[in-house]
Amino acid sequence: MIILGIDPGTATTGFGVIKRLPNNKLEYINCGVISTPAGMPDGKRLQIVSQEMKKLFKKYQPDLISVEKIFFFKNAKTVITVSQSRGVVLLEASVAKVPLFEFTPLQAKMAITGYGKANKKQIQKMVQMILGLESIPRPDDAADALSLAICCANSYKFAKLTKKS
Repeated sequence: MIILGIDPGTATTGFGVIKRLPNNKLEYINCGVISTPAGMPDGKRLQIVSQEMKKLFKKYQPDLISVEKIFFFKNAKTVITVSQSRGVVLLEASVAKVPLFEFTPLQAKMAITGYGKANKKQIQKMVQMILGLESIPRPDDAADALSLAICCANSYKFAKLTKKS
């Protein structure tokens, strides 16, 4: 099962791709970011996010998508642009007919570290350990996307196991 994690943003959208193996171990496939130039009109930036999402779907053919759910933001301007990017991700997932799961940052932190107030460094280190990587995944947005994919893999596994009971 291939899981694509997405950490949405207009300037930088992180992505992380993992595979859940039959023995329930998680295997790292790839991670990175979709970047858009500063100063570019929002519509054009969202178009780039859309085009790149389509490429990710075609290349990795994910079975599930995990995206960060906006729960709380201190900066209203930031929440608007992140919401716009999230909307593009939701649309492209729907068009591609890939099941989508949403997780708040708190849920992802709990799934990765067991602590909802974990800092970025703690999350990155746990992602590195869980996936058996030689180094911490970079940049931060890509590591966040991998944490969302891991959260989804574990949540989906749990949901699947409880349905069998």
